Amino acid sequence: MIGALRPQARTEWAALIDGLFAAPAAIPPKYFYDGLGCALFEAICELPEYYLTRTERSIFSAHRETIAAVVGRNRQFVDLGAGNCAKGESWLAALKPRRFIAVDIAAAAIEPALTRLAAAHPEIEFTGVITDFSRTLDLAADLDAGAVTFFYPGSSIGNFAPDEALELLAQVRKLCDRRGGLLIGVDAPKDEARLSAAYDDALGVTAAFNRNVLNHVNALLGTDFDPKAFAHVAFYNGAASRVEMHLEARRPQCVAIAGRERVFVAGERIHTENSYKYSPEQFAALLRHAGFSDVALWQDEAGDFAVYYAE
Repeated sequence: MIGALRPQARTEWAALIDGLFAAPAAIPPKYFYDGLGCALFEAICELPEYYLTRTERSIFSAHRETIAAVVGRNRQFVDLGAGNCAKGESWLAALKPRRFIAVDIAAAAIEPALTRLAAAHPEIEFTGVITDFSRTLDLAADLDAGAVTFFYPGSSIGNFAPDEALELLAQVRKLCDRRGGLLIGVDAPKDEARLSAAYDDALGVTAAFNRNVLNHVNALLGTDFDPKAFAHVAFYNGAASRVEMHLEARRPQCVAIAGRERVFVAGERIHTENSYKYSPEQFAALLRHAGFSDVALWQDEAGDFAVYYAE
């Protein structure tokens, strides 16, 4: 069962157009996830350079029973940014949720996933909510009065600037009330070469993922971006503790956007993503600032990645 569509399209598209005419130009990372973008991101997660997914998975595997005992069973389970629901599905046996609520902006990803899961697990109530929670997490009507576990894996919280991340975490805390918590995966700062490689792989899958955002913008706005005319640029900004992704114009070009022309000079960039990295001390402090009081932490031996449960 797929919940109501809540994209507020007109407002969002106006903000997208404003971002394209800004200096520097920007496209929010939520526009990566059309059908092709979702498939490319799944491929990215299997790349040797992209350590995040496999390191988080190893932490979950090594500590699953301990985490489940801390989190609690038979709750509502809210999978934020669920995608194909594979990460959330991996917790069904350990957490035994009575309800599974998949939340994502990409209906193309969660609809088939929920159909499959509902057939395989008839004892669980499955619901999908198609919404953009980067602005507000409006789930009060989708939750019942019982305890709830929010699940936000993959260091997706890093796509938010720290003040925006704090706001999202505070909204989760409010929805948890006193009967729930948040299980979240967060990437840690590390060697610049490893971080840069993770976002600029040798096969060029991440480059294709980044350029495909222009195909999605073309489909939404009727623009005429040529993705081949832009180069993928990714680097670690140590001062801000984040990896940045950009699209850089290879040559001068003029793009039609909403009845106007936007000229990009050679070398001009469109900022498409940030991925902030947090030390355990930094992120635990952010959780407490958001209103969580009890924070548990699990890490891999190298300290590359961290999993937190906060309530």
